[in-house]
Amino acid sequence: MTDRDNDAKPARRVLLLPGWLNSGPDHWQTLWEAAHGDTRVEQDDWHWPKRGDWMSQLEQAVLAEPGPVLLVGHSLGCHLAAAWAGHSQHAGRVAGALLVAPPDLDRDDLPPQLATWRSIVRRPLPFPATVVYSDDDPYCTAPRALQMAAAWGATTVAVGARGHINGDSGLAAWPEGRELLQSLAERA
Repeated sequence: MTDRDNDAKPARRVLLLPGWLNSGPDHWQTLWEAAHGDTRVEQDDWHWPKRGDWMSQLEQAVLAEPGPVLLVGHSLGCHLAAAWAGHSQHAGRVAGALLVAPPDLDRDDLPPQLATWRSIVRRPLPFPATVVYSDDDPYCTAPRALQMAAAWGATTVAVGARGHINGDSGLAAWPEGRELLQSLAERA
């Protein structure tokens, strides 16, 4: 059964925005895609992501949907949502965004593959957003996650010590995250 078949579904199409290197088979985004029929926004290059290229893919995915969408970004996918929203004339087609574990792109140890993503877009998002962060994310401190959320005008949810909130975090299908998405969908 998919979310489209029951009453607990978000009312809008969900576009999954994985981060750098994509989301693997044990990642909650992959499990959501399989269980709920969400759409993964595929990128041409997961290893050397270029912000403009990724934004173009997201633009195409949003325009391919007949109605409003919900964005669910993980890691670099959070920054994709913020960068795209600042440039697209179609940001009004987004009902809301769940942004999970945004990395700190201003870190000194940022991998060279992510250099085109500097600097962090710090503009309020034109749609409701929730930033979910972990107290022990190896790619972003909690204070930096809170700063990004504030710049984006997003509400925040702390999930405790869950690492990068990915497949290595032991979340499986992360039903709590799906509940956050449902709450966002109801708010939107």
